[in-house]
Amino acid sequence: MNKALIKLAYKQVIDNTSTGDFEKNVFNASYQEFLFKSQAYNMEGKFKTFSELKANDGRANSLHYKLSFAVGNFINRLNNRIPVLTDNADNNLVFEVPKFELIESDLTDKTKHLVAINYCTGVLTLLDVIGEYMILATGDVADSETFESFTLKMQPGLSVVFYHELINLQMAEVNGHDTLLKYNIKGNAL
Repeated sequence: MNKALIKLAYKQVIDNTSTGDFEKNVFNASYQEFLFKSQAYNMEGKFKTFSELKANDGRANSLHYKLSFAVGNFINRLNNRIPVLTDNADNNLVFEVPKFELIESDLTDKTKHLVAINYCTGVLTLLDVIGEYMILATGDVADSETFESFTLKMQPGLSVVFYHELINLQMAEVNGHDTLLKYNIKGNAL
């Protein structure tokens, strides 16, 4: 496995069966905001679901963005920690960018309300993959001799959304001159 710089995204889906305080707050606040904000795309009251609203008026897609304001305070309280994703030592992973998503909703049935928060990490260095486990380090540690690492299991909802394979650069004397040679991680000249 070659070392690489990566970013991860984790999708946390929240519905009426979600049990934590954070999840319940996001669920309730986003549903109330949906009831209010959806009126602009349903003046005659013909439609009941988010899918119907989008099919009738493409501007209804802006509800993702508009509802995010109702849950922003709850997300800010997370202090950039993904609440449902931990490494093997039970430490929450850190996210840089959260993105709120309205998956579906129904004006007449709150139990059909379904939202997600997509958390995107900053740059991580992928050091190795062993089975379903990734050995990672925070940031770009390609040029570091020592660094802290952690282990994370691949799981549903977790995706690699950015990947950049690393190469080693080495100096060598060629014909009496220092020359920069590119080597891949395995040490083969390119």
